[in-house]
Amino acid sequence: MNIRILYFARLREDMGIAQEMFDLPPEVGDVNSLRARLVARGGASAAAFAQGKAVRVSVNQDLARGDTPVKAGDEVAFFPPVTGG
Repeated sequence: MNIRILYFARLREDMGIAQEMFDLPPEVGDVNSLRARLVARGGASAAAFAQGKAVRVSVNQDLARGDTPVKAGDEVAFFPPVTGG
């Protein structure tokens, strides 16, 4: 069971990739647990998603919160907060 993860802007640069297919383990059921899993991988993932790093997320092109469910077949996009002026 896979999800597609997209990385934008600073996260794409930090990760060194624009997207990946991610095998969704059974214990990952929401955005918070997905982010924790990405940190646990170590390396670039740990740095990009470390505690205190401002990251926005969408699930299936809808803005999401930490408790938003994630399931097989979803598209999850991570991006830094955007400000305008």
